[in-house]
Amino acid sequence: MVELAEPMAPPAARKWPAELAPILIFAAFALVPLLAVATNSGYLLNLVDRIMIFAVAALALDLLVGYGALISFGHAAFIGLGAYAVGILSAHGIGEGLVALPASLAIGALFALVTGIVCLRTRGVYFIMITLAFGQMAFFTASSLAPYGGDDGLTIVQRSTFAGLAVLANDRVFYYFVLLCLFATYALCRALVVSRFGRVVRGAKENPVRMATLGYEVFRFQLVIYVIAGALGGLSGFLLANATEFVSPAYMSWQRSGELIVMLILGGLGSLDGAIVGTAAYLLLEEWLSGLTEHWKVIFGPLLVLVTLFGRGGLVGVARTLLRRLERG
Repeated sequence: MVELAEPMAPPAARKWPAELAPILIFAAFALVPLLAVATNSGYLLNLVDRIMIFAVAALALDLLVGYGALISFGHAAFIGLGAYAVGILSAHGIGEGLVALPASLAIGALFALVTGIVCLRTRGVYFIMITLAFGQMAFFTASSLAPYGGDDGLTIVQRSTFAGLAVLANDRVFYYFVLLCLFATYALCRALVVSRFGRVVRGAKENPVRMATLGYEVFRFQLVIYVIAGALGGLSGFLLANATEFVSPAYMSWQRSGELIVMLILGGLGSLDGAIVGTAAYLLLEEWLSGLTEHWKVIFGPLLVLVTLFGRGGLVGVARTLLRRLERG
């Protein structure tokens, strides 16, 4: 019997762009404050803050959609719950980040646990619709909280303190705090994806029946990844509340969940680098196009269609294809 030869491993030169991508991404983020000082633009710092905050949420959602094939239209609920944890605690005079941050993570994880037990009993379009329903329940509940602003939202007096110190009041310190949270989220997601746990989740995406016959309880693995995504969504909400010093039910609307999915498609599903790149591309395009016309989505829509049809793997996939062609000469 003739044994088939192992496919030749790609040379190291072809691997370096993928390995270098996260280094370039985080180095670019780290240098933004210097650029903001050089151009005397405080707005640039706020814009990239927003990009990194939503990148945290997009990374969490990519665990579900890109690696688990669990398309959730209620992911923004976790962001809103994390933000409201900060706002409600602040309204009661508790501005300590060592309390608010764990509370945001816990409320996001708890909501994911309770809803995930129900949602993960379904598949396909039913899963999409039930996550949408739970997300809208959270949205309308927040809208009805009259003591905390209701539809008008809730203003936060000041950013969270840590050990009583208002370190986040400085915009540059807050920026690097957000960057640290993004890096920690990226590292956690990358460790999960390459672990045995992540391989089971990816295997369940391809063939859940086969994974079950191998002895893995697919529901339990998916529930754990759902809870982790919920906690990371809560982290994004904590950062967003501190960045804007405001909390609103709009943070957890289904449109926000849809925007997060568009970010993933634009950057490349099933790619952690793509989640960050897609978030940056979406928000930068929104910033640029909205300056041209209030109907900017009419322009953005066809661009997204073109990327989806001709850019296999999103913007990250397009970049990798171009690099391979350049290497071939």
